Amino acid sequence: MDIARPDLARKKKLRHSLYTVAALTAVAVITVGVSRLEPAAPRVDRDTIYLDTVQRGPMVRQVRGTGTLVPEQIRWIPATTDGTVERIVIRPGALVTPDAVIVELTNPELEQTTLEARLNLDAAEARYSNRQVEVERELLNQRAVLATLEAQLKTAQLQADADEQLFAQGLVSSLQLQQSQAAEQEFATRYALEQERLQMASDTVEAQLAVERAEVDRLQTLYELRRQQVDDLHVRAGMPGVLQQVPLEEGQRVTIGTNLARVGDPTVLKAELRIAETQTKDIQIGQSAAIDTRNGVIPGHVTRIDPAVENGTVTVDVALDGALPRGARPDLTVDGTIELERMDDVLFVGRPVFGQEESIVSLFTVEPDGMHAARTRVSLGRASVNTIEVLDGLQPGDRVVLSDMSTWDQFDRVRIE
Repeated sequence: MDIARPDLARKKKLRHSLYTVAALTAVAVITVGVSRLEPAAPRVDRDTIYLDTVQRGPMVRQVRGTGTLVPEQIRWIPATTDGTVERIVIRPGALVTPDAVIVELTNPELEQTTLEARLNLDAAEARYSNRQVEVERELLNQRAVLATLEAQLKTAQLQADADEQLFAQGLVSSLQLQQSQAAEQEFATRYALEQERLQMASDTVEAQLAVERAEVDRLQTLYELRRQQVDDLHVRAGMPGVLQQVPLEEGQRVTIGTNLARVGDPTVLKAELRIAETQTKDIQIGQSAAIDTRNGVIPGHVTRIDPAVENGTVTVDVALDGALPRGARPDLTVDGTIELERMDDVLFVGRPVFGQEESIVSLFTVEPDGMHAARTRVSLGRASVNTIEVLDGLQPGDRVVLSDMSTWDQFDRVRIE
């Protein structure tokens, strides 16, 4: 026969309640503890990142750009008249002399105009010669008249002298003497007038021929122009060098001013570098530079900075101060580095992927354990091609991740493995 034990039931129920409260309390404590734990740092493969060490010392600021070698002396040969390309005599790449014919053009209308100009000039020269003969004939006639009057004057003078002597002897009348003297005076006056007329005619010879001479000169100039234009149909190099471009095709019609060919002197080259416009603010004339032709490095200096911006770049000319290496030729692609300044004692580090000068960026700095990197706010200063000045946020000896870490932008700490 079973005996009821109510005290045992109460103890069992109490024990179950205590177990439940203890379990709930443990779950709550664990939950709070887990919630206070920091998330585990993401892992970064050490082989996929680039590290550099912050240093203090001298730093050389440089900018870099690509470009081409171009001749210092370039001559574009324009068309001086309209024409049609009949034949391309020399192709680009050939050595040429000043008299070498590069392209032959044709223009039948110009040739006809030149012939007409020659005929007009011949006619004007004939008219000038005829007028010159007429003027000389008039002068000869005037001289003949003057010679006749001179002879008549001398005769009148002799007659007047004779009558004066006879009158003194009473052999002629005073009337005859007066007539002789009047005749002498008349011839003397006429002789003086004819002398003056001859002088005036001599002085006006050039004026009388000036009109005809001016017409001859005008037609001579026109003919020379036309003849030169015909001669220019044979397009010549005009200077020794290498023919670089002939942007024409046979049968093509060209107009006045069209560039027919380009000739350059391959012995004197310069580099035309294209520098990003954001990096050109500190470039100045005379700064030293180095041009890498991939077959040697040539020293040089900046000679010109183009004021215009094209496609986000500025053209900078660099004169070459050293000898050209083998294989250097016009239009060769080169790399150029321009030295902006030398800073003696600055804090610097390798240039980060997204590190622009005069900016504030977030970089991951390796912690002392070498296994973790924490995000650090860094103020950057002046920049070079591969290095950049550190103004604040880093110390000498700090190791910094320079590669792209944008994948971990939401994390302030990473684990490097």
